[in-house]
Amino acid sequence: MEIKSAEFAISSPMVSMCPQDTKSEYAFIGRSNVGKSSLINMLTNNKKLAKTSATPGKTLLINHFIINKEWYLVDLPGYGFAKRSKTEQQKLEQMISGYILQREQLVNVFVLIDIRLEPQKIDLEFLEWLGQSQIPFSIIFTKADKLSATKGQSNVEAYKKRLLEDWEELPPIFITSAENKKGREDVLDYIEEIEKNLKNG
Repeated sequence: MEIKSAEFAISSPMVSMCPQDTKSEYAFIGRSNVGKSSLINMLTNNKKLAKTSATPGKTLLINHFIINKEWYLVDLPGYGFAKRSKTEQQKLEQMISGYILQREQLVNVFVLIDIRLEPQKIDLEFLEWLGQSQIPFSIIFTKADKLSATKGQSNVEAYKKRLLEDWEELPPIFITSAENKKGREDVLDYIEEIEKNLKNG
């Protein structure tokens, strides 16, 4: 898929304030500091689209970006950022779950996971929740340039093994790097394929 245009559309504090049209939406979410903004900017070929920040936990709203005037890329707040107050944390969780469970236009959730880490309880619980809620999702491993291909692959295999303890089959998995654009085509082609199926469906 070729990205011809990517523009910021709206930031919403709750699902009811999201865009009112019927275009399909692909949401991106992950733990704080997983490299979400960098990945979104890499996918859209626009370094300034999503605001990257050295401070984790900056995204506090549901951010919609319109891509090729055809579909929305949705940047969701990160989960599991410890430095927030309990109240703030709950508010964010309600906003995230409200969007994921209620948004009819949502087609797929891309869950971002740092390829350098061992399987984390918080990520596994989030994936489990998506599965139980019957929300279609895929996993994107980020920061693949930060370690050797062999080590990256063995970390991904460890993750798959851990997932297969609870799941009968694995979701689609992508390995990416915002630095060298690894995985860009794979993710965009996957979205393009879903879009084609939706139009033909």
